[in-house]
Parts: sequence; structure tokens; C-alpha cells
Amino acid sequence: MFAPAFGYDRAITIFSPEGRLFQVEYAMEAVKKGATAVGVKCKEGVVLSVEKKLLPLQEQNTVTKIFQIDEHVGAAIAGLTADARILIHYARVEAQVNRLNYDEPISVELLAKKISDIKQLYTQHAGVRPFGVSLLIAGIDDKGPHLFMTDPSGTFWEFKAVAMGAGGQAAVEVLEKEYRDDMTLEEAALLALKALRKAMNGDIDTNKVEMAIAYYETRKFKLLSYEEIDKYIKKLKGGGGESK
Repeated sequence: MFAPAFGYDRAITIFSPEGRLFQVEYAMEAVKKGATAVGVKCKEGVVLSVEKKLLPLQEQNTVTKIFQIDEHVGAAIAGLTADARILIHYARVEAQVNRLNYDEPISVELLAKKISDIKQLYTQHAGVRPFGVSLLIAGIDDKGPHLFMTDPSGTFWEFKAVAMGAGGQAAVEVLEKEYRDDMTLEEAALLALKALRKAMNGDIDTNKVEMAIAYYETRKFKLLSYEEIDKYIKKLKGGGGESK
């Protein structure tokens, strides 16, 4: 999978002769093995949907892949959950600091930048390792709905629709084929689930999915309940998410 590292992967601060940081690339592999996460943006808001993997005897509410950061913004994760919790805690603190200092919600782009700055910092200091997690950051601010993705290198981009994790490539194929700029929020939710279903090889039900929506009208980020997710999945299976 990787070319021989010849010792260049033993420290985060050492570049290989080809200009590669192997520890960062290994962290990206951790993301590729994580649960699939899908984000879809439209004029009415942003939808996040994530595959939820449970052990046979595991309590369902202890497995979380979507986190609320502030009233107007949240994030889905792919990769190491423990690493993600550190970044989510940092993001929550930064969001509250912004409210205290400026008496306004933090912009989604600034929050994505702050998270990415911390990730980048952990790629250039000895004695640390990169965060093995990517985040989909969804929220509403004065400029409208936003969907950003950060990776372990500290890079971030804004997307109309994107997927990451183990089934990311399969999900992206669905998104590229069916995404439209004029989608309604319900159509965006069904498309996110349809892409996730493709990544999960058609094996989708309410117990295996987490969803959240950032609503443009109310500027609120909401984690959907079991019943709300079930309604969307029933619509998808009933043909509501199929191509016309």
C-alpha cells in the first residue's frame, strides 16, 4: 500500500526525500477505515448522515458520530473517536469564547479554520502525532449554510456535498450523479441517506444511522431523533429518494 519508508515514518517532523510526511498519510488511512459520513448542503440548510456501527451488546446511545458544537453548528466524524472528542471540546470552547468576546456566534468558516490550525500544529512538532480523524462541519451563519471538511493534515475545504470514511468513494459517486443546487432540505436529506445506503451496500435502517440538520430558517443545528430518522428512511425505501 505504501512505498518503503526507510525510517522516515518514525517521526512526524521528518520529510522523506519525496517530500512526504508518512505519519500524516497513516492518519489519513485511519480516516479511510472509519465509519462513512455524508454531508449535503442546500439553500434551506445542511444535512449530515453517518453510519453507526454497534457491537452486539453495546448501548446504542453510547456510540456517537455527530456532535453539536454550538446552537448553529455541529460536526460529523470519521476516524478515531477519541481524537475527535478532543477537537470537538476545543471547538466548543472556541465557539463560546467568540460569543463572550464579540457577542455573536462564531462563523462556520472561522471555526473550521481554528480546528484545522490545531490539526496542522500536530504535524510539525516532535513527540506528538497527527489527529487520526476528519470532520464534516455543518452550520449556518450570516453568509448562509456551510459545509466544510477538515483532514488530518490541517487542510480544509468547503463543499456542496461530500462523503468520507470507508464507504466515502461509493457515496461520492451518488452525490456527484444526483446533487442539484435547487434541492429542498427534504431532498437533501434523502440524497444523504441514499449515498449512505450505497456506502453500506444497501443495508440501512434506523439503528445504523445518525442524522443532524442545520436549518437556515431558524439558524439551529439539530440532532434528529430516532423517530425523525425513521421517517426519512421509510421515505427513501418507499421511493422518495430514487432518481426520476
